[in-house]
Amino acid sequence: MKNLNLCTTVLVSGLVFLSAGADWPQWRGPHRDGISQETGLLKKWPESGPKLLWQQKGIGTGYSTPAIAEGRIFLVSNKGLDNEFVQALKVEDGIQIWSTKIGKVGNPDQNPNYPAARSTPTVDGNMVYALGSDGDLACFDVATGKNHWHKNLRTDFGGTPGAWAYAESPLVDGEAVVVTPGGKEATLVALNKKNGDVLWKSQVPEGDAAGYASIIIVNAAGVKQYVQFLAKGLVGIDAKTGKFLWRYDHTAQNSMANIASPVEKDGIIYTCTHYTGGGAVKLSKEGDGVKPEEIYFNRKLPTAIGGAVVVDGYLYGTSRELTLCSNFKTGENKWTKERAVAPASILYADGMLYLHGENAGDVALVEASPDGYKQVSHFTPPNVPTDRGGKEKAAWQYPAIANGRLYISDWDTLWCFDIKAP
Repeated sequence: MKNLNLCTTVLVSGLVFLSAGADWPQWRGPHRDGISQETGLLKKWPESGPKLLWQQKGIGTGYSTPAIAEGRIFLVSNKGLDNEFVQALKVEDGIQIWSTKIGKVGNPDQNPNYPAARSTPTVDGNMVYALGSDGDLACFDVATGKNHWHKNLRTDFGGTPGAWAYAESPLVDGEAVVVTPGGKEATLVALNKKNGDVLWKSQVPEGDAAGYASIIIVNAAGVKQYVQFLAKGLVGIDAKTGKFLWRYDHTAQNSMANIASPVEKDGIIYTCTHYTGGGAVKLSKEGDGVKPEEIYFNRKLPTAIGGAVVVDGYLYGTSRELTLCSNFKTGENKWTKERAVAPASILYADGMLYLHGENAGDVALVEASPDGYKQVSHFTPPNVPTDRGGKEKAAWQYPAIANGRLYISDWDTLWCFDIKAP
């Protein structure tokens, strides 16, 4: 009996490991890199797609990707131009638990015209932090939606957003919440996450306007840094003091919109824009500072606004026409695939790439392999919106995976699919 109990314990422990789930508490997942640590997920889907658990319509428009944590789903949405709000939904069925207004939609006269909510909320314990498109940054109670504090990046920090307003997702790091007002007064700012008090303001020398990317944490050249893709280029800021460290402008040249968040691995940072191309810098220590050295640049690398992921030394992403794989350290292309799901937003989980296509809102499951493009499944969610507020607007929302479920959002609609293996 003792041996039987031991065997049972080992078996159960193995099953728990194989089906391990995790929350998706912020933009691009737990580490802001588009990588999920979940295992025990389906390697192939039925022709109609994985099992649909539920679909919710009428949740509000916008381009927010869901954050999933504390048993809830969090989104920033809008209904009209005067009501941009943060909401919490039940993971069981997508029904709304609470909704709290954050402000109005920013820059409604933008051209081309895409005014809508854009930011993904960030969940940290019993608080959720969100940035509205007009620069309203606020902290809410996860359980009730109560607003604990509020700042505005324009009025409180002299912020300068891009033409399409603010789209950044706040970074919570330790006791700080870090965002990008843009401009000369406080290009980046770190606030006390408990009360919104200023910890430091960082003045980037050229006073760049904010781009549309989100900050990542990089530990390289002996310094913990916040790295952000601004309107004029990529910059590194000392995480402790806000001191400006370095900048790299090549991938931002001739670009009207720097959108995809930087991707980092082993001190190499990749950025891209559709108008310019993709490039990577290697950070090294130089005296008391940090030096960025370009190690490659190529127009035929992932450049779509859906971002890229690094898996086992290879960079995967899309462009307007291609799905691509390249060596992350050298930039050498391993393969390209035309007429695939591209352009698309991307994430990685359990050996597979998940692509959410911009044009049709379709979803593909692709093996993460440098040996070639290996699509194993493809489907279109039911009742995809036919009017996203204008024919030129696309399904720009990123996919999210949490606790064995795939979440796809698309203009007033959210789907939840079961992707756990039996």
